[in-house]
Order: sequence, then C-alpha cells, then structure tokens
Amino acid sequence: MTQTRAQRPGTERLGTAGVAVTIAATLTNGLAYLVPVLAARQLDAAELSALATALGLVAIASVPGLGLQLAVAVHHARHGRTATGRATLVTAAISGGALVAATPLLTASLHLPVETPALLAVTTAAVVLSSRRLGELQGGQRFLRLAVGMALLAAGRYGGVVAGLLLGAGLTGSLLLGALTAALVPLVLARLAGPSAPTPSTAPPLSAGQVVVGCGATLAMLVVSYADLLLARQLLPPAESGAYAVGTVLTKGALWAPQVVTVLALPRLARGDRRSRTVALAVTGGSGLLLVLASALAGGLAFRLAGGPDYAHLGAHAPLFAAVGALYAVVFVLLNAQVAAGARWPAAPLWAATVGLVVVAVAVAPRTVTGLLWSALGTAVVAAVAMAAVALRQRPAASAGPE
Repeated sequence: MTQTRAQRPGTERLGTAGVAVTIAATLTNGLAYLVPVLAARQLDAAELSALATALGLVAIASVPGLGLQLAVAVHHARHGRTATGRATLVTAAISGGALVAATPLLTASLHLPVETPALLAVTTAAVVLSSRRLGELQGGQRFLRLAVGMALLAAGRYGGVVAGLLLGAGLTGSLLLGALTAALVPLVLARLAGPSAPTPSTAPPLSAGQVVVGCGATLAMLVVSYADLLLARQLLPPAESGAYAVGTVLTKGALWAPQVVTVLALPRLARGDRRSRTVALAVTGGSGLLLVLASALAGGLAFRLAGGPDYAHLGAHAPLFAAVGALYAVVFVLLNAQVAAGARWPAAPLWAATVGLVVVAVAVAPRTVTGLLWSALGTAVVAAVAMAAVALRQRPAASAGPE
C-alpha cells in the first residue's frame, strides 16, 4: 500500500482532488467572465469591442496549449517525466508567432491597435508554455498541484487585465499588464512541478506527431460543439439567433460540468485501464442524464437564468439543448480515451460529424431554432455512436511504468 501511494501521488485523494480541480476550473471561468464585466464599466464601446476581440484571439491561439497538455499528460503517464521541452517551445513559438505574423491583417480587418497582436502573442506563448507543466502534473496524477497550477494560470492570464481595468489603464495598458503577469506563470509552474528528473534512456521524447494529434483532437471537439452556434449566426434571423445563443448556455453547461472526470481518468486511460474508461463514461453519462431531466422539469427557469425573462417561453427546448451537451461530454471522454490509446486519427469522426451538420443545416433542415437544434442533436448522437463504435474495436494502450 505504501509503495503504491509513493508511485502514484494523489490517487488516494481523488475525491478531494476532484473538488480542487473543479474549483480551479470555476475560478478560471469566473475570471474570464469578470474581465468583460469590468471592461463594460471602464472602457468606451470601441475599446470594449477591441478587448473582447483580443480575448477571443488569445482563446483561439491558445488551443494548441490544450492539445499540448493532453499530449504531455498521456506521455508522462506512460513513461514518466521525459524530454518535452523542445516540443513545447516549438508549439509556443508557432502559436505566438502566428499572431505576430498576422499583425497587418488583424489591425486592418479587426481595427486593433498595432501593438495589440504582440501583447497577445506574449500571453498566448505563456499559456502554451504553462500547459506543459499542467500536463506533467496531470499525467503524474498530482491533481492537487494541478488544481493550484490551473488557478495560477487563470490568475496570470486574467489577473493583470483585471488590475489594468481597475487602475484605469485603458485597453493597451490592461493588455500589457496581462501579458506581464502571464509571462511569470511558466516560471512559477516550473517550481510547482518540481525539478526535472533525468530522462530514462529507454523512454522516447515527446514527438511532434503526438502534439499534433492532441491539438487536432482538442480543436475538433471545440469546432463540433460550437458549430451549431456559428451556424445560427449565419442562418437564423437575429431574434432567433439570439434565442439559440441563450440555449447553447445550457449545452455548454452540460458539456463542461463533468469534465473533471476526464481530467482525473486520463492518466489511467493512458495506462490501458479500461475500468477507468467505463467509470468515466458512467459518471459523465449519469451527470448528463440528470441535467437533461432537470432541464425538462425546469426548462423555463433554465432559460430565464441563462438569458432573462424574455427567453423563458423557450423552456420546452431546454432538454434538447442539454442533451446535445450531455452527448458531447460522453464524446469528450471517448476522444480522450482514443488519444490515450495512441490512435492516429482520433478526431476523424468529429470532423466528419461537423461536415454533416453543416450540410444538413444549410441544405436540408428548416432555418428555425427547432430545425437547427434537431440537426445539432442528431449530429451529437451520430458522433457519440461513431466514437463508441471505434472504442469497441480499440485495443488498450500498453501499460507503461510501475503499477
């Protein structure tokens, strides 16, 4: 028993770790929400729009960081701490460099100040560099430290911007403070993760291919789960598009509420533990079912809380929106299991599902909230079935490292 605890720190406190990771994720979302709330009170309309655009650009450019964390966590769970620095630096350079290279386009098309892309590049690179340490903590099942690391990254990523807004520093000053605080986070997380251990001679370094697979899987999940919202903007009248946007709040709630389960299960999935996959699917599916039932019983209230009293009459749609998110939560577990098993094209069913949704929504379905919603639900069902079919044929990953 003592040996097992020594080799797998934190596994004996999964309940506590789950609560800690959930709190850290809630803090991240809370700070992300606080920034536009403060900005609306401190900036004029033009600067507020520019800040919202800037935050959106960082969110998009930082997606490779999520993929890097996934790849590092899987690699670390299998082999222990190995050489991941080169892959991390390349990913950070590409992510941040893309914003710098796009400066003429961004300033001209989005009307951003010329210095803004460079500041966003610093923040993006810092987020990606931090993702390496979060991946090491997750892969080593050091979940309490992972929660602290997530909170530190959230504080660094948004804290400087919040401070700048409170100090009246304006758009550029707030983004500058945000870049400076974000740049400190990788250094702090390096201390939190601990000193680097010697690389085992038999363990391969993290490859570019693994990072690409992780990034592709993360991007596919984001695209397929947001595609209906983007289609609503293009296909529906403004009033119905706004109503659909309110409904997707329920979708995203059902999608992200149980994600802590996947965070905790991933290291075990990387070692080929099928029981962990079964437990993760059961917990995620049960959580989704409860949310769908709650939406069915209190749909009007759900829409009232999400968008205000003007949308309460859409309560009958609430269970469908929640069901879309619940299905994608299950898909997220299966996708992570595929990545953990070393699948070469784990996100292929999701890209296919996205294409199918676009075709159906544009060419077949009625251009109404109900028509698009049923199209989205059908896509989520197809994606879940396809991922489950792949999982049934999947061989477990070879166990690596001491058990």
